[in-house]
Amino acid sequence: MADTATPNVIRRADYAPPAFLIDTVALEFDLIPERTVVRNTMRVRRNPDASHASNFELMGEQLEFVSATIDGAPFAQAHAHEHGLTLDNVPDSFELTLTSICNPAENTTLSGLYVSGGNFFTQCEAEGFRRITYFLDRPDVMATFTVTLRASKADYPVLLSNGNLLEEGDLPDGRHFARWEDPFRKPSYLFALVAGKLVALEERVKSGSGKEKLLQVWVEPHDLDKTRHAMDSLINSIRWDESRFGLELDLDRFMIVAVSDFNMGAMENKGLNIFNTKYVLANPETATDTDFANIEAVVGHEYFHNWTGNRVTCRDWFQLSLKEGLTVFRDQEFSADMAGGATDEAARATKRIEDVRVLRQMQFAEDAGPMAHPVRPESYVEINNFYTMTVYEKGSEVVRMYQTLFGRDGFRKGMDLYFKRHDGQAVTCDDFRHALADANGRDLAQFERWYSQAGTPRVSVRTQYDAAQQRYSVTLTQGYGDTAPAARETQKGPLLIPFAIGLIGKDGHDLPLQLEGETRASEATTRVLEFTQTEQTFTFVNVAQEPLPSLLRNFSAPVIVEYDYSADQLAFLLAHDSDPFNRWEAGQRLATRELLTLAGRAATGVPLQLDDSVVAAFARVLTDETLSPAFRELALMLPSEAYLAEQMAESNPAAVHAARQFVRKRLANALRADWLAVYEKHRTPGAYEATPEASGHRALKNLALSYLAELDDPAGAVRLASAQYDAANNMTDRSAALSALLNASAANGGSVEAQQALDDFYRRFEKEPLVIDKWFALQATQRGSAQRPVIEIVRKLMAHPAFNLKNPNRARSLIFSFCAANPAQFHAEDGSGYAFWAEQVIALDAINPQVAARLARSLELWRRFTPTLRDGMRAALEKVASQVKSRDVREIVEKALA
Repeated sequence: MADTATPNVIRRADYAPPAFLIDTVALEFDLIPERTVVRNTMRVRRNPDASHASNFELMGEQLEFVSATIDGAPFAQAHAHEHGLTLDNVPDSFELTLTSICNPAENTTLSGLYVSGGNFFTQCEAEGFRRITYFLDRPDVMATFTVTLRASKADYPVLLSNGNLLEEGDLPDGRHFARWEDPFRKPSYLFALVAGKLVALEERVKSGSGKEKLLQVWVEPHDLDKTRHAMDSLINSIRWDESRFGLELDLDRFMIVAVSDFNMGAMENKGLNIFNTKYVLANPETATDTDFANIEAVVGHEYFHNWTGNRVTCRDWFQLSLKEGLTVFRDQEFSADMAGGATDEAARATKRIEDVRVLRQMQFAEDAGPMAHPVRPESYVEINNFYTMTVYEKGSEVVRMYQTLFGRDGFRKGMDLYFKRHDGQAVTCDDFRHALADANGRDLAQFERWYSQAGTPRVSVRTQYDAAQQRYSVTLTQGYGDTAPAARETQKGPLLIPFAIGLIGKDGHDLPLQLEGETRASEATTRVLEFTQTEQTFTFVNVAQEPLPSLLRNFSAPVIVEYDYSADQLAFLLAHDSDPFNRWEAGQRLATRELLTLAGRAATGVPLQLDDSVVAAFARVLTDETLSPAFRELALMLPSEAYLAEQMAESNPAAVHAARQFVRKRLANALRADWLAVYEKHRTPGAYEATPEASGHRALKNLALSYLAELDDPAGAVRLASAQYDAANNMTDRSAALSALLNASAANGGSVEAQQALDDFYRRFEKEPLVIDKWFALQATQRGSAQRPVIEIVRKLMAHPAFNLKNPNRARSLIFSFCAANPAQFHAEDGSGYAFWAEQVIALDAINPQVAARLARSLELWRRFTPTLRDGMRAALEKVASQVKSRDVREIVEKALA
């Protein structure tokens, strides 16, 4: 089902409003897996704001055209073609009825209408609706929809679509129908239908204004016991959006449906959100703490889209971050509030640290490669390739900067004005920026560059202290350094960077902050500097002693800070900084600096040695009971191998792995007694609780177990891990124990205990697909050894009866985990990982180009590696480029090779 059309570059500058508008849509479906008939009746009129066009051009893919009528009469001037339908010489206003046929049973792309597990589902964002019926499939064409579904009652007893249920009933021949109406105008990408054998957990709640709402979580019958957390997350999301932003649920009901075959995490179709089962199903036996947290975040994200994405949507796909960046920010704030409310800064900081780790590891890497693009891209070949970390995560950071500049109240004022101006409209990132600016009486013209410039900004910092005058000057210089060519060509001038700073005295306490020209020091000990020039100096006065600067507190802007802290200064910040994020950041800088030095030595065969001061710094965090367990777990987790490799002038995954494993072993052996004490202290006996506090204890305990598995004599750790595995009453502890056993096994040439646990894990959970995904992923990401490389294990697992390449979750659990999350094994010098990658990209391209394109990105930074690895990656990319047919994959590999 690959798209073999010649790729056309679509440019933001070429946007033109649609020649026609569609006001109402009435869809009728006769649902049969191999031959679904769709009857589509639309009220169409010319757009007064667009150029005149005599022909009406509709998009359509993989459709069989049957008939067209205009105002009830057959219309002969309708011409179906590969990319849609052309109607010649149409009137200015008319009712158009189109009948077409699609084949959901054969739709392995999972875009449009498809069958999964015997049930019907849809995925229409970004351009899937054109696989269902002929339409103006673009986000600035908004209509009200009425949908009638007809199907076999025995096979498809549940019939769902967007909005509110108008009526349902029986039909002859064992069939039945349901009719739904969505009263709100929406673009076609928000359309959804579901039909099948499903059951629902239901709750009725009252909105803030007192209206009763029906909430439903629909799943297959055997999964009903795993829906409570998703329902609680939905209720919490509704309450939070009412209290934080004054936004109520606007429909009579809100539905979540879980499906195992899904390209994305979830989709915010109006009132009928379709989710990957991964982000719905959870109970203590099958889901980890991370799964519980992710479900809460994703349920929140999709619910929040009801306003930021649905009620106000994108004018065109270049504005994707208008809804995604804003809604990621909203779900991050929601999760932070669920963890710590508005006042528990330590708990909120833990969430902030987790988000920034993802941004720096994945989005900063994207900025450095051939797919680098601004938050609002200027062009694309395939829009599915631009559901990126830049659009989502960097887009969220851009939104967060508005709140940093204006505060919570100022940000809320801007949001209120945004909805007042644009409810029911398809708008742009500029419209959002103008609303925030106007609500706060500010000129944000310079801030627009955050949307139009690609690359990760770098801020270098110089400081000077004048003891006689008690003046402390901070000079900031911004630029991009040696960024990727794809990013360099977009850069036009300095950004407005909100740069949060604090000054710390020799006793470890924050100093008062008074900028030159101010009459007195502010009460706050963190100051947000508005950094707007290429170079700018800020001078603090009445500074009684030379301070240590705490820079970019709470990561107030998505930039790289360059400041030459000494190791002792970083250790001081790690011990004393009042900003929890920067306290964590100091430890990460200290570890990164040491690890990169060691990686350089490992690359040249020089013996490795870890400075005792680094061990001492880690020991202080490990034993500091004033810090929360969740914070300590994050602070004691070393930077990832992928992140470290990206910091090298020439990426060497083998050297990074050797350095990181050396440090882990050194910390494990030097702090053995402390790790054991922490392990015992932070057990969580009794019934499982998915609370932030309990999760923090488990996280720290299981981190201790993972370090103990590195011991030169791991027998004790193996006993601990085996006992934990056998006694576990939750998936968090069970999977952590299995991971520890696998790593201890790799370090010691294999172990009976690890294999026994693997076999037991499969037997226990073979009927739980999401848990078997974990089983595949744990094996794909294990350490491996020269005697037993992981590529051999992965290839063997490809033939396992439980593996299915057509299921995106299963493909991600094994193939993606190996290629993206096991760099030392994937980047083997013999090129075996790259050969495997090429095989899988080509195979997936023929089935599901969206999934194939995401896998293709694993090699986009190939030019930054050592020569031997570069050659192997280039050969693999060239092989893929010569064989794939979809524009999804071709755009990725051609940009990588260009």
